[in-house]
Amino acid sequence: MEIETERLKLRLWKPEDLEPFARINADSEVMECFPNPLTREESDTFAETIRKEFEERGYGLFAVEAVGVAPFIGFIGLHLAQFEAGFTPCVEIGWRLAKEHWGKGYATEGAKAVLAFAESKGIKEIFSFTAKTNWRSISVMEKLGMEKVGEFDHPKLDKKSPLLRHVLYRILLP
Repeated sequence: MEIETERLKLRLWKPEDLEPFARINADSEVMECFPNPLTREESDTFAETIRKEFEERGYGLFAVEAVGVAPFIGFIGLHLAQFEAGFTPCVEIGWRLAKEHWGKGYATEGAKAVLAFAESKGIKEIFSFTAKTNWRSISVMEKLGMEKVGEFDHPKLDKKSPLLRHVLYRILLP
């Protein structure tokens, strides 16, 4: 299962992706809008969860290659969000890229391809959400044509966390 764009290859994960994925997840700048960076063990567990979601649902968070640039730069894809909220369970689109690949349009390019993939799977509604402070991801959501439909306090975060308040975006697919 692969999706190719002009500059990217979105694919299933390989064992050699785990090390660079752990570096991304340990980077405090990449993880600034999450409660904390991940340990290597937490990162590997997350990768295993991603692998299982592909098996169980036929979609997931694709590993991303920047063709001719880097064999692994992060992930872009779909995830079934199931925490307690008024809009869940829902299919979420998300991304996490190594910071040296920020600002090049990769997240938007890959996410547009993932939306086309979701449509081919018969998915009609996609959500995305992030901390209100995550202007980079909010920018990608808006470039995808997603509409802000609200805000919420993320139930998995501490009530005193500066990341508690999240924005919620949605797009309807044909």
